[in-house]
Amino acid sequence: MANKHRIVVGLSGGVDSAVSAWLLKQAGHEVVGIFMKNWEDDDDNEYCSSRQDFLDAAAVADVIGIEIEHVNFAAEYKDRVFAEFLREYQAGRTPNPDVLCNAEIKFKAFLDHAMRLGAERIATGHYARARFDAASGLHQLLKGVDPGKDQSYFLHRLSQAQLSKTLFPVGEIHKREVRRIAEEIGLPNARKKDSTGICFIGERPFREFLSRYIAHQPGAILDEKGRQIGRHVGLSFYTLGQRQGLGIGGIKDKGAPRGGGEHQPWFVAAKDIQRNTLHVVQGHDHPDLLSHRLRAGQPSWIAGAAPLPGTYAAKTRYRQADAACALAFDGEAGDFTLDFDQAQWAVTPGQSAVLYDGEVCLGGGIIEAVPVPVPVPVRQQEALAVPAGG
Repeated sequence: MANKHRIVVGLSGGVDSAVSAWLLKQAGHEVVGIFMKNWEDDDDNEYCSSRQDFLDAAAVADVIGIEIEHVNFAAEYKDRVFAEFLREYQAGRTPNPDVLCNAEIKFKAFLDHAMRLGAERIATGHYARARFDAASGLHQLLKGVDPGKDQSYFLHRLSQAQLSKTLFPVGEIHKREVRRIAEEIGLPNARKKDSTGICFIGERPFREFLSRYIAHQPGAILDEKGRQIGRHVGLSFYTLGQRQGLGIGGIKDKGAPRGGGEHQPWFVAAKDIQRNTLHVVQGHDHPDLLSHRLRAGQPSWIAGAAPLPGTYAAKTRYRQADAACALAFDGEAGDFTLDFDQAQWAVTPGQSAVLYDGEVCLGGGIIEAVPVPVPVPVRQQEALAVPAGG
């Protein structure tokens, strides 16, 4: 960072963005902080922390010695992120609002606002890195150096234009070092707990929040043998791999020996929207929870063009180790398939499949529907009806 720039930093009230701003100021840049308010509904509610977050951000700006501006992006957020979030849940999928928020608010609405303020760059507290690759003439998104905090997964929809204007100062260091710096320079939020969950939901119960916006129709919960073992409150409130909140205990077959697997926990394996049924299986490693292949749509590639078919690594959820896979393309829309060497657990429609070549994040797409497990009695009927080899 030899050249000095006017840089607008998104100050969230958290320690990562605070240290990012301090590092840039130390490097001699002209730094301005912006606090983004993205949610207004029930803002005075006990679950929403935006007021305290702004106070924390303002206190940080005071210690660092920079200006801070409070900007309201709530209307843009509701139109571009929240509306899509609800559409996806109503369709039975599980969206990732952090991915949408980064693409539509933090690196679009916020970036546009910063440019109007005369910024040459923006910066955020994400654990990722951006670099220019002279050989290809492209800007690249890289994983953060702290493997336990890398957030490139959430940034995979960024474009060349967005990356060219973005800095990730803490992406070059480990979280423990960020905390140490914050303590050393006396930041008031040095020990503030990291925020978790979705910004507009806060700490409130997810089902309670979603039920305000989505109509829900109760239905049957079926096990893999097609037996009804409970009732669900509405398919939108469940996600694949979910274990908690199902309201069902162990099911024991008549005559089954004591001490069998009947008390293994239940997991959501599939949602059948047409029949309004929730399919569950017992045991974390049940075959119906494992997938060797996925199909993804709405592709977004950081280079501006799709990578060549071949062998890469991918994540199908944020907190997951990279998994080796083969990339192939299917259809004019650029939809793609990933075939994994090792079966992936609870691959969930609506989540992002993000592709990597080593430490470089290439982009990804939205995971599409996976087949609903067919109850065993139906499988047996089909086996009787279809000749062997047919």
